[in-house]
Amino acid sequence: MKQKANMAREETAQQELLIEPNRPVLHYWRDVWRYRELFWFLVWRDILVRYKQTVIGVAWSVIRPLVTMIVFTVIFGVLAKLPSDGVPYPLLVFAAMLPWNFCANALSESSGSLIGNSNLLTKVYFPRIIIPVSSIIVSLIDFAISLLIIAGVMLWYGYLPDWRIITLPLFLLLAFIPVAGAGLWFAALNVKYRDFRYIVPFLLQLGLYVSPVGFASSIVPEKWRLLYSLNPMVAVIDGFRWALLNGSVKLYWPGMAISTALSVVLLSTGLWFFRKAERILADVI
Repeated sequence: MKQKANMAREETAQQELLIEPNRPVLHYWRDVWRYRELFWFLVWRDILVRYKQTVIGVAWSVIRPLVTMIVFTVIFGVLAKLPSDGVPYPLLVFAAMLPWNFCANALSESSGSLIGNSNLLTKVYFPRIIIPVSSIIVSLIDFAISLLIIAGVMLWYGYLPDWRIITLPLFLLLAFIPVAGAGLWFAALNVKYRDFRYIVPFLLQLGLYVSPVGFASSIVPEKWRLLYSLNPMVAVIDGFRWALLNGSVKLYWPGMAISTALSVVLLSTGLWFFRKAERILADVI
């Protein structure tokens, strides 16, 4: 009888799933891979939610960047008469709006992703990092639509890209790194401090004007270029313009180096902070 009881306990122990708050890093990323189907399910769900039962649906992803391009062209190109580095001003603006809109949408969605999925967090275990990262991937849909728009605008102006277009994925990765790091920071902070949901829109509004979206970064005096490059979006936007506009916009390599380094630091600290906060997310949400 005692032997049967021991066997029953051993069988029960084998069926138990032990969830440790400080699991080794390798085990954690293995869990992320195991839950990859959940990741793609969340991506597909967010895509359906974004475009299903909307009045203009995907057209909104076309109208918004076009209107913004027209406004910035009139204000900075026609009225302020800022230089465009020898390219049509609408192209200069739209090439910058590609990465900016991706980063702004991704940061806005990822920062509130944990709050929006609070019911899921409190009911089942899975690596929580899946939620903010999946919301960032959804923003690539709008990016792809904008890419088709700028292709049409470039054809309109007869401005075809050259071999530099193959480097565009590298600059997209450079845009993904800082937005993923910042998204992890804000997603975790937004759970504990709900007023962070007001900070993110303010930072995005401010960033639109301090980043070279409506103007060329070449207008910044040379002595301030390195300091200006502390904004990671400067390197990303200049990179997109360089890749799309046949190198008309020159790359500032010292600024590229410092922006890339800061982006990596932001992602590394974001991962560290999110993993640290992940243990208590379900308790405080």
